Amino acid sequence: MSSPSTPVAHGAGGPRPTGARHATAAAAAAHVENYRWLILIGLITAAVMEVLDTTIINVALPQMAGNLGATTQEIAWVATSYILSNVVVLPMTAFFTERFGRKNYLTFSIFLFIAASFLCGTSSSLGEIVLWRLLQGAGGAALLSTAQATLRQIFPREEQGLVQAVFLLGIIVAPTLGPTLGGWITDNYQWSWCFWINVPIGLISAFLVTTFLHDNPDSKRHKADVDWLGIGLLIAGIGSLQYVLEEGQTEDWFASDVILNLSIVAGVSLVTLLWWQLS
Repeated sequence: MSSPSTPVAHGAGGPRPTGARHATAAAAAAHVENYRWLILIGLITAAVMEVLDTTIINVALPQMAGNLGATTQEIAWVATSYILSNVVVLPMTAFFTERFGRKNYLTFSIFLFIAASFLCGTSSSLGEIVLWRLLQGAGGAALLSTAQATLRQIFPREEQGLVQAVFLLGIIVAPTLGPTLGGWITDNYQWSWCFWINVPIGLISAFLVTTFLHDNPDSKRHKADVDWLGIGLLIAGIGSLQYVLEEGQTEDWFASDVILNLSIVAGVSLVTLLWWQLS
């Protein structure tokens, strides 16, 4: 039993002295402050890996089509599936961060990206690689938005200009180098290495993030019920809209029944989602 003069904070693990809790939070904050530049390297590495993967495979698609027995139109799904998954998960990253914690969600996303990259390189059919690209896109969604939000939290205001400039420089340069790097890999090795190159890069990023990034123990996680209807409407609306924008020109826009139907699904889903969230 605590004495009357000892403030107590009640949580899932039982009563905790408020002083001890604040001391733990201060220690975590000091640790992050001391190693924030190493965290920056880890987050930039993850972001560059994610952005690079959107362009590095473009020049390898013809070789992939030949190896996997796919047509030119079918192999385009290797790029489209990644973008679809990435765009759908991106709006939910803030929710996942709040629910599971910033460090946990970032770490999970990096390891998901690494695992999906490895499996993409081992794929022997179009269906396999499209599936792994969907998972890869889902993992990559946090590597930009959550990483950039993390930098704003761990660096002081006077250093934000420099930090954000360095972070954005990596994001801008990576997609420019992607086709060149992808072409060199395809000419000298095989297309699988366009995915396997993510494994060592991702492991470095995961090591830096898991070792030096810590959440504030005082931060509260959102434990409310999951809005499954809202998530379903978001997936249907954003996913359909992204497909229309990606494939509309190839399918001659509304001359295609698929594009027309998905446009209707996107419109109805997004309007319903807006009404559902506001009500």
